[in-house]
Amino acid sequence: MKRASPSIRSIAALALVALVASACGEAPIYNVPPVTVANPFAGASGDGPMTRKVDVVDNVHGTRIADPYRWLEEADSAEVRAWTDRQNLQTRKIVDAIAGREALRGQIKDLLQIGYVGMPAARTTRIGTTRYFHTRREGAQNQPTLYVRDGLAAKDRVLVDASALSDDGTTALDWWFPSWDGQLLAWGRSDSGSEESTLFIRDVTTGKDLPDKIERTRHASVAWLPDGKSFYYSRYPDAGSVPPGDEKYFSKIFHHVIGADPKTDKLVFGEGRDKTDVPIVMISPNGRWLVVRVHMGWDKSEVYVKDLSKGEAGQLVPVAKGPHAIFEPIARNERLYVQTNDGAPRYKLYAVDYDKPERAAWKELIAEGADVLDDVAVTKNEILATYMHDASTRVERFGLDGKSRGPVALPGIGSSSVTGAYNGDEAFVSFTSYVVPAQVHRLDLTPRWAGMPPAKLEPWDKVGAKFQAADIEVERMFAVSKDGTRVPMFVIAKKGMKRDGTNPTILYGYGGFNVNQTPAFSARALASVQRGAVWVTAILRGGGELGEDWHKAGMLEKKQNVFDDFIACAETVVAEKITSTDRLGVIGGSNGGLLVAAAVTQRPELFRAGLSLVPLTDMVRYHRFRIAKLWVPEYGDPEKAADFKFLYAYSPYHRVREGVRYPSMLFTTAESDSRVDPMHARKMTARMQEVQKDPARPILIRVETKAGHGAGKPVSKLADELADELSFLLNELSPPP
Repeated sequence: MKRASPSIRSIAALALVALVASACGEAPIYNVPPVTVANPFAGASGDGPMTRKVDVVDNVHGTRIADPYRWLEEADSAEVRAWTDRQNLQTRKIVDAIAGREALRGQIKDLLQIGYVGMPAARTTRIGTTRYFHTRREGAQNQPTLYVRDGLAAKDRVLVDASALSDDGTTALDWWFPSWDGQLLAWGRSDSGSEESTLFIRDVTTGKDLPDKIERTRHASVAWLPDGKSFYYSRYPDAGSVPPGDEKYFSKIFHHVIGADPKTDKLVFGEGRDKTDVPIVMISPNGRWLVVRVHMGWDKSEVYVKDLSKGEAGQLVPVAKGPHAIFEPIARNERLYVQTNDGAPRYKLYAVDYDKPERAAWKELIAEGADVLDDVAVTKNEILATYMHDASTRVERFGLDGKSRGPVALPGIGSSSVTGAYNGDEAFVSFTSYVVPAQVHRLDLTPRWAGMPPAKLEPWDKVGAKFQAADIEVERMFAVSKDGTRVPMFVIAKKGMKRDGTNPTILYGYGGFNVNQTPAFSARALASVQRGAVWVTAILRGGGELGEDWHKAGMLEKKQNVFDDFIACAETVVAEKITSTDRLGVIGGSNGGLLVAAAVTQRPELFRAGLSLVPLTDMVRYHRFRIAKLWVPEYGDPEKAADFKFLYAYSPYHRVREGVRYPSMLFTTAESDSRVDPMHARKMTARMQEVQKDPARPILIRVETKAGHGAGKPVSKLADELADELSFLLNELSPPP
């Protein structure tokens, strides 16, 4: 369920920036000429990166804010490209000189090649057999392959080989939706990690694509009608049809008939909605009920239904509209199931009569409990539910009446998800942990006679059969945050770890967007532990592990709680003598990259080194770039004076100070990142390079080409990236004697 630019080089450019800024309530002040600042980590030859400064000061809500590296926002500028090339060259000089990098890369590659398996989608064909669709990636494959299995006992056959879609492995299979009869597959592909999908339709029998091709289907949802002749889907607007920059917003739902020109597809939902609303479409298996779930931020959604049997007379009727809460629908023929945290921070499940959608008529099936109800699957005769229990998963079975039928025994402490067909007597349960690669198990739900033993998980697919982690152990610990909140941590280390303060230790966190950080197999974490480091995953507020109250305690004006939690975890592993401040590193990506940047600017003395991956760092201007307006409900709106106050208070780019000994830092970003603009990493790198007091602690940036935020990244690029990151970090945490 849960989750997922102006150049300042001329008077004309300055005028343009002033016009744009003033329209947003800012009054920029410029005082040229520019200043050039040398990177203190340039080589003896003096050929290291140089960063030009411009005297730019904005007046935002009465506060004067310096932005000396505003020009680094201009991605297409020749000067920015030259700056990036010089920075990459300097980073390569330093990282390539680290002893053991190639050996580490080989170790990481071996772990990455273990791969993963995805959960299957089961479809009943017109002759009554079952087809299973699922993905797997293993070995030297750069991208996952989508397979189809014609029956439980059949062998997998390739349906979409994403690794073969491009010569360099950078074309990704973004998403896929089989028709109800399993005969056709709607699937999306994108290039270079951009996630800008194009929709295709593949004949499952022949393996060939139909002529239909629909652009602008980023993160699409697809709902097939039962006859397989048409479907509903989500699409973003064409360039030129909306104001520049808004092409990544205004997602709407359309109806497509196979063979028709997509330009003639009928608009079904989305007209007049806020541009940051993201609708997701689904349909009941009998094709009668169209259901639209609207994402309105990470703490609010709405649900609408339409009776398609009424034809043009059918209207979209609100099922959940008004309460500031999350509503997650599951469309079935007889009724709609709705999982919500409205009045229940740890979630509950309702059954809703399509003909009586008003809230007063909802029937509670699964009440709120002590654990967080994380996800739900509804099969022919059962409901399977996953719960968050101390940031790990447990699974429980229920009848359609909501009565418990007992737990499902999992292989251990880890993370699981569940799925099952609406008309099937089977379910699938995934499992992974810090030391167990991805597995998928089948659960036979056929009604059993009294006295028969309960159904058990049966292996369905897995990877990494030869992987062994007998020498690694996982421990749960707790830190106490600044306000007294108890913060869980998972500590992964080799058995027999000594608590003498000498262990190189890597603290990882995310803390945002209701995202759960539960135990999962990670090449980055395992390679670190195999190299003698301790890996610590912090379960921070802002995530969804402990319910919606936990999420809300780390968003908007309470975002500082996330940083305080992270800092408390760092202080705890030092106090417990797992490590010391000169052996402690931090790592996080995206929202976690913001976390790392905030932590090292607030408590630089606490850390020896940090990796801030595809981060946000300028929280005053973040909302102007890429898809960032979608994140305003989570972070706040800098255009509002009240929100600006707390955003500016922690914005890492603005918290960098003169005369401070900062940790060694490596920032990473990618040119095709369509989520977080690379300007964040560029500006933060330049600013920290300018002020870093200790020349022995480098501030570096690694800018990847033909890659995006992370989705769809080929294994070859991922191995290079992780080798650079971990060799840099482990070298800083374990300096040679």
